[in-house]
Formats: sequence, C-alpha cells, structure tokens
Amino acid sequence: MSQIPLPDHLSVDPRSPHFNKAIMEQQAEIGIRFNGKERKDVEEYCISEGWIKVPAGKAVDRRGQPLTIKLKGTVEAYYVAAPAA
Repeated sequence: MSQIPLPDHLSVDPRSPHFNKAIMEQQAEIGIRFNGKERKDVEEYCISEGWIKVPAGKAVDRRGQPLTIKLKGTVEAYYVAAPAA
C-alpha cells in the first residue's frame, strides 16, 4: 500500500477544515520536525507559512478542547518508518 503524500496544511482535529481522514487512518505515523527538533505534541501544522500549533499546558476551553499556541519556524512533515519486527 502506498502512502498518501502529506499536505501543506494538516490538523488532527476532526472539526477542522484541514483534517484529512484518509491520512489519519493510515497505519504510518506522521513525524514533525520543528526548527530541527522532533515534536510529538503538534495539533496542526502549515509548512508553507512555517508554523505549528501545540497545546498550551493542561489548559482547556469551555468545550474541553486544549488551548493551543502558534509557534513560527521551519516545519518539516514526514512519515515515520515503522521499526523492523
């Protein structure tokens, strides 16, 4: 099975217009490198505009969704290779 190319803008929130169900249902994990460092807590990213959204601590809004902050820098998205079993 071939992997779907990663879009320029992707969100993990199903309510977002940038959510892509086909990509999220794949078995492969998506990795994000932000300013040369691996990030595991990214909620949304945009490669062309150079930003990611990450949760701001444990704070949540009135609907129970995490509050996010936008960080600007160099963004790289890629599929993480599955470890050999």
